[in-house]
Amino acid sequence: MDSGNGEEVSGPIPLASISQQPYVSELLSFTLDRLHKEPELLRVDAERIQRQMQEVAVSNYRAFISGADALRQVRDEVSAIDRHLESLIAEVPNLTNGCTEFVESAEKILDKRKMNQTLLANHSTLLDLLEIPQLMDTCRRNGNYDEALDLEAFVSKLSTMHPKNPVIQGLAIDVRQTTQSLLSQLLQKLQSNILLPECLRIIGYLRRIGVYNEYEMRLQFLRCREAWLTGILDELDQRNPYEYLKGVVTCYRANLFDVVNQYRAIFADDKSGSEENYDGGLLFSWSMHQISSHLEILKQMLPKITEGGSLSNILEQCMFCAVGLGGVGLDFRGLLPSLFEEAVLNLFSKNIAAAVENFQVVLDSHRWVPLPAVGFSAIGFGEDSREDVTPPPSLMEHPPLAVFVNGVSAALNELRPCAPISLRHILAQELVMGLRVVHDSLLRYNENRMLRQNEATLFFSLCRAFMEVVLPHCATCFGRCFSGGPALIMDGKGSFDGLARLLSVSMSREIPKPISNIEATSKLENGTSRIVENGVIHDVERKSEAALTDQEPRSDAVSSCADGKVEES
Repeated sequence: MDSGNGEEVSGPIPLASISQQPYVSELLSFTLDRLHKEPELLRVDAERIQRQMQEVAVSNYRAFISGADALRQVRDEVSAIDRHLESLIAEVPNLTNGCTEFVESAEKILDKRKMNQTLLANHSTLLDLLEIPQLMDTCRRNGNYDEALDLEAFVSKLSTMHPKNPVIQGLAIDVRQTTQSLLSQLLQKLQSNILLPECLRIIGYLRRIGVYNEYEMRLQFLRCREAWLTGILDELDQRNPYEYLKGVVTCYRANLFDVVNQYRAIFADDKSGSEENYDGGLLFSWSMHQISSHLEILKQMLPKITEGGSLSNILEQCMFCAVGLGGVGLDFRGLLPSLFEEAVLNLFSKNIAAAVENFQVVLDSHRWVPLPAVGFSAIGFGEDSREDVTPPPSLMEHPPLAVFVNGVSAALNELRPCAPISLRHILAQELVMGLRVVHDSLLRYNENRMLRQNEATLFFSLCRAFMEVVLPHCATCFGRCFSGGPALIMDGKGSFDGLARLLSVSMSREIPKPISNIEATSKLENGTSRIVENGVIHDVERKSEAALTDQEPRSDAVSSCADGKVEES
């Protein structure tokens, strides 16, 4: 199609936009002529508009210049903005990182703030938790063990629930230290003088602590009670063996009985001594150890007792203790005789040795001078006084024998309160051995000493007194301690043949002169008297004439009575 200006339309008219729709609708309503005129009309309108625009531009050129300047300035500003935007875009990652760090820091601060708020809200509760170790220690010192163990159980539960909480774990460590102190205090109380109810409470506390199993609990109980017994024994004064042994026996009699009963009451399933014993015979072994310790103390201390009466009292108390402990199966009476027999034998042997030693000392220092005879009743050794153990008064004429007889009497006096029948023969041998030592000492004295005639006469008189008086008297005294004792002593008389032969020889050498009581004294020119004494004539002063004339018949009476004693024995 050709347009009015001779131009050819090469293609279809493009669809009008929405703003052109009214104009397009108007074109469709035109006629063909009108459509041919329309381009011209449009050109005229364009020129008119162009002229108007030029007029407006001329009239408003300042505004256009200002607009152009503003546009140029805007372009410059836009370029600067573009550059700033590029630098801003380059800084955006740093800003992002800073914001991220800020957010994280803010979150931490918020968490701390929340924790502080929570702490503030639970300040009293937390303070109570932190005071648990101190409160537990206070309960321990005041003896409130139930409350202390409740606190310990509470902290253990918290520690299990919060294994990673350092505060709770630190609290648990402090509580464990306090629990150890509590355990030590409970064990210390077990080592003191406490009764069964207190023992039950302490064992209950130990079980709640849970440190020991059942066997260890029993063992610890016995160890603590043994430490208590040992402490009591250590407090006893060992300087006095008799008082010390009395205290030891009393301690074992009362306290060992209580400990065994306490053990059986606390651990009621124990069957000590039985094969099916739960604790493997722990109580039985411990009890046997205590009895052995007691017997060992007796073995060490009995030799230090120097009085037979004290030995008898200790034996009686030990028997009473064994009978009392028999109620819990610890009767040890069968173990006592050997200990006390050994102590009695040692005591008797020491006393006999001391008597022999004193005799030897007095014999070595004795001066052989005649001593005034001591009067005594002739019926003193008769049938009516067979059991009389009073030392013969004639021994006062012989100090060595008197010292020896005193020593033997002291030894038998110490033996009599505690005279074991089983040692009758052994003790008799000890006494015979002491007599034999005296016998041998007299023989050696006769061989080693050069005696004058009057001294020899006195010495032989002493030997005769030993054979005829001392030996029967010792046998009689021994018979007061043991039935049939005199026969045991006199059976050993054959070992004293040395003195018997010596006396027979001395008697054969002497030529006795018959002197009557009237002719016993003759006056001399110098005022002295002549007296026959032990077969020897001595010159003494006249003023002692009466005393000396009475001495010989008394000696004959002593000899006759002594012979009667030997025959009776």
